[in-house]
Amino acid sequence: QVQLVESGGGSVQAGGSLRLSCAASGWDYRSYCVAWFRQVPGQEREGVAAMNTGDGRTYYADSVKGRFTISQESARTAIYLRMNNLKPEDTAIYYCAATACSAGVLWRSAFRYNYWGQGTQVTVSS
Repeated sequence: QVQLVESGGGSVQAGGSLRLSCAASGWDYRSYCVAWFRQVPGQEREGVAAMNTGDGRTYYADSVKGRFTISQESARTAIYLRMNNLKPEDTAIYYCAATACSAGVLWRSAFRYNYWGQGTQVTVSS
């Protein structure tokens, strides 16, 4: 089965950048939808970015559009989230997720994803 492990979180000042990595193994489908979510205590999990690895289509939440970029290593061994111009409200635990999907489909809701990493903390200070 698919296993995902996040890394790259940490503390950064507002306006700074981080790149989160999600090491992936166990791919056994022709294409996947992959995504990054984030969550803070007492709030619902928010979909940040998603990508269909088969056709390359992407989705970004309005709150991060223009600042964050989701990408995938060509060998499908890692998924990345480049975060630029970070804001204090970006502070959260970030999770990568994946699920099988076909071309033309892009799932953006957490309940659609079967595989999850353990999360990595991102803290943005003012």
